[in-house]
Amino acid sequence: MSANEDSFTHWKTREEIAESMIPIIGRLHRERDVTVLLHSRSLVNKSVISILKTHRFARQIAGAELSVTRTLPFLQALTALDLGPSQIDIGMLAATYQSDGRGLSVAEFTARAVAGATGVNKAESRSGRDVVLYGFGRIGRLVARLLIEKAGSGNGLRLRAIVVRPGSGLESQDLVKRASLLRRDSIHGPFQGTITVDESRGLIIANGHEIKVIYASDPASVDYTAYGIENAVLIDNTGRWRDRAGLSQHLRPGIDKVVLTAPGKGDVPNIVHGVNHDTVKPDERILSCASCTTNAIVPPLKAMADEYGVLRGHVETVHSFTNDQNLLDNYHSSDRRGRSAALNMVITETGAASAVAKALPDLKAPITGSSIRVPVPDVSIAILNLHLARETTREEVLDHLRTVSLTSPLRRQIDFTTAPDAVSSDFIGSRHASIIDAGATKVHGDNAILYLWYDNEFGYSCQVVRTVQHVSGVEYPTYPAPAV
Repeated sequence: MSANEDSFTHWKTREEIAESMIPIIGRLHRERDVTVLLHSRSLVNKSVISILKTHRFARQIAGAELSVTRTLPFLQALTALDLGPSQIDIGMLAATYQSDGRGLSVAEFTARAVAGATGVNKAESRSGRDVVLYGFGRIGRLVARLLIEKAGSGNGLRLRAIVVRPGSGLESQDLVKRASLLRRDSIHGPFQGTITVDESRGLIIANGHEIKVIYASDPASVDYTAYGIENAVLIDNTGRWRDRAGLSQHLRPGIDKVVLTAPGKGDVPNIVHGVNHDTVKPDERILSCASCTTNAIVPPLKAMADEYGVLRGHVETVHSFTNDQNLLDNYHSSDRRGRSAALNMVITETGAASAVAKALPDLKAPITGSSIRVPVPDVSIAILNLHLARETTREEVLDHLRTVSLTSPLRRQIDFTTAPDAVSSDFIGSRHASIIDAGATKVHGDNAILYLWYDNEFGYSCQVVRTVQHVSGVEYPTYPAPAV
């Protein structure tokens, strides 16, 4: 057999193994509310090729490709356990098993590693929590996609309604047009599933989920209980109200909590999931997910501050253009944003640096920031320039950040790439808040400069959903537990 034939035979074998994993992953998710991960990446509803690519990606973090022949036994071992709702990372199981010296079988090791999710220890499945989207723009539609994707067993978050302004609601084919925008996206591609419209009942039906479209000119005009919605989390995607007084208007019958997808003002808590989400008080009814840029810089800033200390820093954000800019030169209330977004680099303000203090109150270092909008439709990069409390080396910093991205509590927020020719479009669809570009990292003595890619639409939307899961009580623990 030639080397080429041998490689192809090996590939077909791996395809067959990956194909056998799909029904196991699906049953665990639907029947037991278990999400199977591989190095923090979900394998639920993934294709054969996607599963193989995710295994191959491990080489960028762990130094070598992870074979499906290594992870399948751990997946099979999970099926024999009395598992409760949880997230289980089979990549981490395989990695920790390799370094374990107790001589346990795969089944024995797996049972001990996930003991907190089995038998008398397992968490109870929560009843589904209603969610309402107030606004249906770029972030609203991506959050909708994620909520539908993550519905799983039906015990998690349930998207029940979307609230939009009534002006367009009176136009012909309004529901059809909104459904079409959910179905197709020029940046993020087609919706994964089926979407139909029931105009007589005012519904968009996505993968079997009936989503009521409510037309309202202001929050005070809606009684959500009239639509059978109770104890819901409302996600305000409009950014129209950012303080407690304005956002409190959403606390109508049927709404229990309000989550803002923009930086909150005044005493509204700004939450970056993975960093300070555990500070949210159970009785807090209004909170903010801060901005996409804040979510991108705060996790790696915390990782650096915890290890090296940070005396001061500056962040320069090179940001994709957004809908609040003009396509062609025209009047705009903000300076410079009236100039054509498609033709110019536009200097503008960012509140991300000042928002750091809310997310990391223990960090006393002053952080300044500025932003430049550039003619790309999605994915941005933040350049984080830090004066550290001690000297270090580039190799040490990269080893630290690689480890953080793989095994720490921030592994869902921080990703790591060593790709030598990485560009912005490579990170469209990234579910992490921030991706460390190893090749661009610069360190000299006590100065470190990090280049942080982030999908300012999709990655941020993932952070929003994680925060909503947390405050709704449907964010289940991850096993093996990440290193602290």
